[in-house]
Amino acid sequence: MDQEKNLFPYFQPIVGAASGTIIGYEALARQHDAEGRVISAGELFSSPDIAPDQLIAWDRRVRRLALEQFTQSNYNGYLTINISAAWIDRITDFDSLPTLLMLDELNVDKSRVIIEITESKGELDKLVEIVSVYRKHGLKIAIDDFGAGFSQLERVMAIQPDIIKLDMQLFQSATRGGIASDVVHLLSRLAIRTGCRIVCEGVETADDFHFGLSCGAQYMQGYLFSPATAEFKDPLHYQQQIGLLRKTFLKKNLAKEEHKIQFIAKIKDLIELLKKALETDFNLNELSAHPFEASGVLRFYLCNNQGDQISSNFNFADAKWFEDASQIGFNWAWRPYFYQLLALEAEKDSYRIVTSERYRDFNTDILCKTLSLRLDDERVLLIDIAAEWA
Repeated sequence: MDQEKNLFPYFQPIVGAASGTIIGYEALARQHDAEGRVISAGELFSSPDIAPDQLIAWDRRVRRLALEQFTQSNYNGYLTINISAAWIDRITDFDSLPTLLMLDELNVDKSRVIIEITESKGELDKLVEIVSVYRKHGLKIAIDDFGAGFSQLERVMAIQPDIIKLDMQLFQSATRGGIASDVVHLLSRLAIRTGCRIVCEGVETADDFHFGLSCGAQYMQGYLFSPATAEFKDPLHYQQQIGLLRKTFLKKNLAKEEHKIQFIAKIKDLIELLKKALETDFNLNELSAHPFEASGVLRFYLCNNQGDQISSNFNFADAKWFEDASQIGFNWAWRPYFYQLLALEAEKDSYRIVTSERYRDFNTDILCKTLSLRLDDERVLLIDIAAEWA
């Protein structure tokens, strides 16, 4: 009982990247330590020495306090409350779900409440059924820690949540680049295609915020703005800060785009030079005198109109060209950059350069893009370039 009295809710703001306002809060359990300082109650709720029924009772107590404070405030946004998927497994009566009973008793507008499903445990079929009940009552559903494991992907496909919160550890790793960055961008694209809104948790620096914007995240949450606190703030509290962050992002990305435009102009000149050389019996040594490598060109090769590779790969490295005939006969018609080019030609737009998405080259481990363009009536020219240049 003493422990229950020591538990209380704090609220961490979630900000909208577009509006610059606080669009909602996540209610988080807090407690006082021996010195009276406010600390997270996460360690308490993950303790294996406390019976689940006791933990559930404490959690519902904190949840009720959070809803009471929410209803008594003048705040008009959303409140996110966490519910463990493992604890949902213990519910037997779907007609009297504790959270719904609280909301009815306190007369809370259910359209302003988001149920955030935490942890990867729990029976999926039962979770889907309970989520359906919540939705019938007008609540929105969020999935926490998306990207933490396959179970989350399975859960997303089954539940089709309204909101997805990216796994904090994955997000922090992704801001440093590498494959984690590729994974987060992929997960973000998946979420956006399914109509979910993205929340980035653990946003602590301006670079974190900018990375979230580059992923298409609409909402941010983290210490860059505020830890969880006892009170609700004015919705416009962070608007000026967010406005400055967006301006910095715009300035930085304008510089990147200007660099891309300069690169494209440079690479187009080299492509024209390469096209002219390929119209005759080209000389690789003569080609190597031009700044292909400095412009990020890795290789080029030729295909027929059916997508069959009809030439060697002509690779460029260390200021020299060399041939690799191992892929002659391979077919690339199934690649988007090939059939998109043919589609443009069918629409009488035959002078376009089609660019692939970024990919990691299997042989060199370099992040690449492939450019495709028409060489003549019978041949298509494909050029692999280092993506960092573009």
